[in-house]
Amino acid sequence: MKTWLIGAGVMAQDYCKVLVAQGVDFDVIGRGLGSAKSFEAVTGKAVFAGGLEKALRAHKAPDCAIIAVGVESLTDTAQRLIHAGTRRLMVEKPGGLNTLQIQSLAEKAIRYNAEVFIAYNRRFYAATSLARALIEEDGGAVSCNFEFTEWSHKIATITLGAGVKKAWFLANSTHVVDLAFHLCGFPKDWHCWHGGSLDWHPSAARFCGSGITEQDVFFSYHADWEAPGRWGVEVLTRNRRFVLRPMELLQVTELGSVKLESVMLDDQLDKEYKPGLFMQTSAFIEHRDSLFCSIGEQRRHCDLYEQMAGYKSGI
Repeated sequence: MKTWLIGAGVMAQDYCKVLVAQGVDFDVIGRGLGSAKSFEAVTGKAVFAGGLEKALRAHKAPDCAIIAVGVESLTDTAQRLIHAGTRRLMVEKPGGLNTLQIQSLAEKAIRYNAEVFIAYNRRFYAATSLARALIEEDGGAVSCNFEFTEWSHKIATITLGAGVKKAWFLANSTHVVDLAFHLCGFPKDWHCWHGGSLDWHPSAARFCGSGITEQDVFFSYHADWEAPGRWGVEVLTRNRRFVLRPMELLQVTELGSVKLESVMLDDQLDKEYKPGLFMQTSAFIEHRDSLFCSIGEQRRHCDLYEQMAGYKSGI
């Protein structure tokens, strides 16, 4: 199957390294000459520059594609490929800039019978893989808590595409939320609160909530973007507390103890490549889809994300 890698930025460079290591036959489609030259200098892989439309005029659409462009361009890029004939796509998170874009992409995928997956690479970390297995070994999760505090003093100074910062919860924080609900189930009954405001994220600066998932797991979360903090997920079973903080590592507290102990991981691939990317890309190329978030699932998740973030419906 012919594969295209769309994008020539830093994330695309990470994908290129993985695809080369896996021996995948792929072409790189970029837009600007500057980013193309930088990509070629770093990876040694040639880029077809000039943008996707130019590439589609010159070549038949690929069987599958990995889309690693800016958040503001994800949906449009995916839809153009689907319309041109591509039927299998892995799109960088979160798949679009807002709910309306993600819904549009989900509808397009249904209409053209295309498989579209969202690239939440933390689902594929070695730490996550082991945590999944150990949680199952214990009979499943019974409760969970997570934090998605963002470093607003850093984000305020960086330049991103139009609208991306205003949608930062969806564009970035959902890495944490997606992982928590991947491990413990999607909420079926819950309540949330949000407050405060930032110049670059006017909808809210503080977030908290709690509820119960479809797997009957009690959960709570908190984040304050105007205070110190970090990402983290904790999943509790009847025997152990599993802590992913930082999320590349797994720590465990056993029943009857307060000691937090690090767990040995087989994480060489997460050290050699961007964490999670090797296994995620391998799963996509080999059609092993069970761990992915589909575009249909992401559309459903967006209804929850809007409420958590304080976004207006569809925005």
